[in-house]
Amino acid sequence: MWAYVLDTDVLVAAFRSETGASRRILLAALNRRFDLLISVPLMLEYEAVLSRPEHLKVSGASVEDVADVLDGLALVGKRVTFAFRWRPALPDPNDDMVLETAVNGQAHAIVTFNQRDFKPIAGRFGCLVIRPGEFLRTLANDEGE
Repeated sequence: MWAYVLDTDVLVAAFRSETGASRRILLAALNRRFDLLISVPLMLEYEAVLSRPEHLKVSGASVEDVADVLDGLALVGKRVTFAFRWRPALPDPNDDMVLETAVNGQAHAIVTFNQRDFKPIAGRFGCLVIRPGEFLRTLANDEGE
């Protein structure tokens, strides 16, 4: 089974829309339909961003809801420790932890909406960068759906 890292923007979209690809990806991760790579810095980033008032307001979620989902991801995810750091590598310093989790965990791909910033750098490490819709198609093909 291939391993993937979810960029924070995918989780934000999953919380903000019940019907989008990102929500389906989040549910697939929680149901262990793919290997999700996580790290302590990445989980802290997820928590900080998802707990912002603007995201909570739009999603209708509470801080407790965010904690529950992140607890679930912590249970199913494969923890990655950083043997190497490549900072700064990306225009947004908060994206570096996504890249570092992917590279240190030998991810097949990073799932993100931010193709522009990730693609040039992640490719140097042999890591693909794919959009959520593409990832869902890949997941469906792998499962013969």
